[in-house]
Amino acid sequence: MKLMRVLEGQTLSPPPIWLMRQAGRYLPEYREVRAKQPDFINFCLNPEAAAEVTFQPIRRYGLDASIVFADILLIPHGLGQKVWFEKGEGPKLEPIGLEDLNTLSIERSREVLQPVMETLKILRSGLPEETALIGFCGAPWTVATYMIEGGGSKDRFKARSLAWAEPDKFDALMDLLADASAAYLADQVRAGADVVKIFDSWADGLPDPLFDRVVIRPTRRIMERLKADGVTAPVIGFPKGSGPQMVRYAEQTGVNCLSLDHGVDTAWAASALPKTLPVQGQLDPAVLHAGGAALDLEIDRLLSAWADRPYVFNLGHGIHLDTPPENVTRLIERVRG
Repeated sequence: MKLMRVLEGQTLSPPPIWLMRQAGRYLPEYREVRAKQPDFINFCLNPEAAAEVTFQPIRRYGLDASIVFADILLIPHGLGQKVWFEKGEGPKLEPIGLEDLNTLSIERSREVLQPVMETLKILRSGLPEETALIGFCGAPWTVATYMIEGGGSKDRFKARSLAWAEPDKFDALMDLLADASAAYLADQVRAGADVVKIFDSWADGLPDPLFDRVVIRPTRRIMERLKADGVTAPVIGFPKGSGPQMVRYAEQTGVNCLSLDHGVDTAWAASALPKTLPVQGQLDPAVLHAGGAALDLEIDRLLSAWADRPYVFNLGHGIHLDTPPENVTRLIERVRG
């Protein structure tokens, strides 16, 4: 598997390709399946439907890796918090207070999320041998912001305030989410995932002391728990928007690969990050949406910038829902020459 070779430290030309949100609303075949699944949480926990939409981009594009179709908010759902999705508004959660942690159960989460493991088993048996299978979870900080804010938030002000005001209780929430995430990832590896990824989508905008507490420390705890559980699969970390803090993240968490968002200064990152550390990403989803010569130039720039180190071609965030599928075809053909 090309992806696994790069995560082990090899430099390949052309590099392996997979794309965040490669299974999603930009594909007409996805929309057909989604139309029959009105409840999004139940969709994620329907092994046959989730496996089908995960297979779709592999069938269409022949990507080097497949990422299981699920959602980062399955963890709070599994723990016992009410989670639902409203059309046009996104995820909604019944807000939880730091005094309610005793109502959340990791054991219940592992049981509730077993359908994801069934999805992974279907995928592992049906994917081509050369296609790596990726499992994932949301990072504790990102998941906690949704749990506390009751949904998405532009600045996560309530969560940040609680982290400063009640550090002991907030750190206890981080520990709970880290342990639940580690158990979830370990179960995914046992079900067939070759590699797992931790999405910290809201890692931006944090002062250093808070970044260390709510991003680095919980991620390191996940890594320690996985190691203690005998999990040897590589882990990709994605501290989106963290800028220079990502250097400390890479050094102190122990992740095996660093996923870079499209706002990162490429030349700076290539210089600041260890040459032996595999990296992934950086292509702006907007240029994939735009297509044409602009897309070709950006692909060529990134291939040149990362040519001398282990690199996985990917986006700096997920595929936009209005992206023409033929632009993805163009990307793959360009990368592979």
